[in-house]
Amino acid sequence: MSLFAAALTATLVATPAPGLQQALDRAVAGGGGPGIVAELRKDGSAPWFGTAGVGDTETGARRQPGEHFRIGSFTKTFVGAAVLRLTAEGKLSLNDTVATWLPGVVEEQLGADGTKISIRQLLNHTSGLPDAYPGQTPPPEEPGRRFIYSKINYTLAGMIVERATGSTLAAEIDRLIARPLGLTGTYMPGTGNPLRTPHARHYSAFDEHGGPAPVHDVTSAEMDWAWAAGGMVSTTSDVHRFLKALLSGRLLAPKQQKEMFTTVSTEGADWVPDTRYGLGVHSQRLPCGVTLWGGGGYVQGSMTYAMGMRNGGHSLVANLNGDWNDFVKTFNDLYGSRFCR
Repeated sequence: MSLFAAALTATLVATPAPGLQQALDRAVAGGGGPGIVAELRKDGSAPWFGTAGVGDTETGARRQPGEHFRIGSFTKTFVGAAVLRLTAEGKLSLNDTVATWLPGVVEEQLGADGTKISIRQLLNHTSGLPDAYPGQTPPPEEPGRRFIYSKINYTLAGMIVERATGSTLAAEIDRLIARPLGLTGTYMPGTGNPLRTPHARHYSAFDEHGGPAPVHDVTSAEMDWAWAAGGMVSTTSDVHRFLKALLSGRLLAPKQQKEMFTTVSTEGADWVPDTRYGLGVHSQRLPCGVTLWGGGGYVQGSMTYAMGMRNGGHSLVANLNGDWNDFVKTFNDLYGSRFCR
């Protein structure tokens, strides 16, 4: 273990969490994934950090605190928060249409009408745009009719951030979120920018097109294509700090906080069951009836969970360094072991 990791471990006091540790063990049992980390925080208690499995299948090295990993679609939560901070600065409005900032883009590329799609609809996935690209089906639907989870929505939102600010999305997330909250391990990698150390190896059971493939190492794979929809990197501690600031209302002004947590139904969308979606965040009801808030992320080689109680006082962040685990089953097991007692 590095000196950095050893020092960080000393701050994460291992208060008992036997149910959660057992859930971590189950997550990687029987080939469910190479390794998993989880960090639990609750106001008034010392943090807890646990691992199971390995961070490197060749050396057998265990996963450790302070690791950088790809957070996948939890990137959307950062983008949503950045857009809302920009509305507070008067740089744009949630009621602005896509055509206002990106004239002709969705018309030419997707066959949709950008004058009818608002930034709010991009962020809550009610734009009607499919999770597909030109030449693929299905075609766009009427905006506002229903929830359709789509990477395109956040790609467009990222483009609007850059058009409205004259800066890059990475720089705006750093200015609006990472620097104010002291998130030193959170960033948007550029092309050719590898994961910072320390990090576990990332493994995938899929090829670059999503087809099945033998498990292989994708740690150095280029992920800049995911960008605003899923391209960011972070750590468990940074995600906790961001999630607490977001849930507690410390990051956003009251008006923007209300907007972010105003949700739409995801029922019938073939997405995560028992959820409602806001502007980059979602709620999820556990089988025991407890509702948590936050987000999750799936990208080649990495699966991330980041959810907590609505006031931000109790949260759990976990990451698997593989992409073939049963996402919903593992989520319910991990979070149920802690929040359903």
